[in-house]
Amino acid sequence: MTISQFHFHNPVELQYGAGSLSKLPAIVHGLGGTKVLVVGDPGVLQAGLVERVTQTLRAAEIPFGVFTDIKSDPEVRSVDLGIAAARGLGADLIVGIGGGSALDAAKAIAVMLTNDGNIRDYFGVDKIKRPSAPVVAIPTTGGTGSEVTVWSVLSDTENNLKVNIGSPFNYARVALLDPELSRSLPAAVTAATGMDALTHAIESYVNKACHPFAEAAAEKAIRLIADNLRLAVAQGDHMEARGNMLIASSLAGIAFNRIRLGLVHAFALPLGNKFHIPHGLVNGIMLPAVMQFNLPGNLPKYARIAELFGERIDGLSLRDAAARSVHAVRQLKQDIGLTQTLSDFGMTAARCEEVIDETMTSANVMINPRLATRADLQRMLECGMNGTV
Repeated sequence: MTISQFHFHNPVELQYGAGSLSKLPAIVHGLGGTKVLVVGDPGVLQAGLVERVTQTLRAAEIPFGVFTDIKSDPEVRSVDLGIAAARGLGADLIVGIGGGSALDAAKAIAVMLTNDGNIRDYFGVDKIKRPSAPVVAIPTTGGTGSEVTVWSVLSDTENNLKVNIGSPFNYARVALLDPELSRSLPAAVTAATGMDALTHAIESYVNKACHPFAEAAAEKAIRLIADNLRLAVAQGDHMEARGNMLIASSLAGIAFNRIRLGLVHAFALPLGNKFHIPHGLVNGIMLPAVMQFNLPGNLPKYARIAELFGERIDGLSLRDAAARSVHAVRQLKQDIGLTQTLSDFGMTAARCEEVIDETMTSANVMINPRLATRADLQRMLECGMNGTV
């Protein structure tokens, strides 16, 4: 790897361990919180996980409110409602619990407790003027890595777009990783969010902006996912597998946080927005086709990915060893039951041009390890539609 210069910064404190939710009151007090808004989604509410958080706060006599009007790919409208709830409560600290949607919304709500204007004023990169109110992020899926990143991804339904908010003032202060809270996660969601984390790790590992710190985090994340995702899907109450997936997700988040990703994520925003495909699932659908296309752009890294998956590459040419990484990911998808295609969500050849138009606007395109033409993107979308590589 040729290294010219890079920047690495991640200020999020990590607390890991089964039962570590019990540390929440001390964390809130340590951050100076006096009134807490708990932000979740309907899924974690129904699973009783919001109640577990509020019980912990109640026992410590910490005043709190609850906001759970968060959909998958959180709408800007939901964030507006959450901001109103936080201000009405007089909250000075946000606890986010759930998957990436809940954590992204929690961080966006916290931004507006200390910054003027409207959340729409901060769409884009480095537009937030002041640090957000403290956020404690409690992920219940091993997927997005939002608990350790500068990013919040929201759906702007008024303009039919997905938008990013990225800023060093959009970090959580503490990430609380408690594998007991992911025990009830359904197998299908475990599979999709696990593929999200894997895509984060692989894309950051092979892209042109990768540096040694990102590389180390991504390698460990890939290995953990290769070793644990099948088990987490097959045995949801396997705490070691659940815990390793939470760690892998955070490591992958640390890896891609400031260096971005690649073509899978360039595709993911328009495909997710136009066809309402969950983010982890659309990543899982597109990952093998993008890997196959990208192989010539970073053969050594893809060969290493194959090795991290336990593929036998001794005696193979570098090109053949790298190709084993695509085989390994396809086998993982089969084992965890992720068989959907873009066609299952209504994607057709007639809509490829509009998807490609939006894909080409992504900053992830330029750091992808191989330059893609529109014809290349068309072929990858066709693979995504028919489930081939």
